[in-house]
Amino acid sequence: MNRNSVVYMHTSLKSKNWVLITGASSGFGEEFARQYAKQGHALVLVARRLDRLQALAETLRQEHRVEVVVEQVDLSDVGAVVRLQERLRERDIAIDVLINNAGYGLQGPFADAPLEASLSMVQLDIASLTAVTHVFAQEMRKRRRGKILLVASLLAHLGVENFAVYSAAKAYVLRLGEALHRELKPDGITVTALSPGLSDTGFAKAAQMSVTPVLRLLMMQPAPVVRAGIRSLNAGHMSVVPGLANKVMAMFIWGTPRWLHQAVFARVMKAQ
Repeated sequence: MNRNSVVYMHTSLKSKNWVLITGASSGFGEEFARQYAKQGHALVLVARRLDRLQALAETLRQEHRVEVVVEQVDLSDVGAVVRLQERLRERDIAIDVLINNAGYGLQGPFADAPLEASLSMVQLDIASLTAVTHVFAQEMRKRRRGKILLVASLLAHLGVENFAVYSAAKAYVLRLGEALHRELKPDGITVTALSPGLSDTGFAKAAQMSVTPVLRLLMMQPAPVVRAGIRSLNAGHMSVVPGLANKVMAMFIWGTPRWLHQAVFARVMKAQ
């Protein structure tokens, strides 16, 4: 067994309906783990912070009596993604639901940010997400069943000042999800893109984001966002924007010229 993985077992691994969640150590990933565990699913939790994963796994095992596999993986290394899939296959763990949640964001002027920071964002939010989706979609296609949720962002719907790379990366995630929804449907695989607005997940702090008064009013808690994602995935929807206010903003984006909604969002997101 890989030294960075831990398995909590009560019954046969083969008998479980497995959910793999990337970025599971905090934020949306942690909430996805809690909600799927409550439903009785076995879990594969993936992130870089092993201590956080192990603590969460122990809590879920005790509260919900579910099987949990903990995998410490640096998803920015595409080779590590392939090795993760190989380790799970060796243990006869077939992933039924993939929650592709791991991501990285940073606010600030594009030309002022270190090039390495921007490229790290592209690597994790685009290349690694693509790799995870690809390797597990191949397995699902062989079994003719599976579900994949890609976590995009409301910012995927427009280019936002001081979020240039993140907005562009999440636009890729959204369009990838929409394309794969149709492409993989004949293979029995459901693909849904989730586009949350600002949520209380710790993202704003990690992204060094200025949370304006307007944004604070619009901020959602992780639980309803995750419920909306799971519900839409189970219903076979192509994409979902959770929250009434976020839906209104999405409609505003779709129904107005780019110069207008980009100017409005730049003002909304800029600290006074």
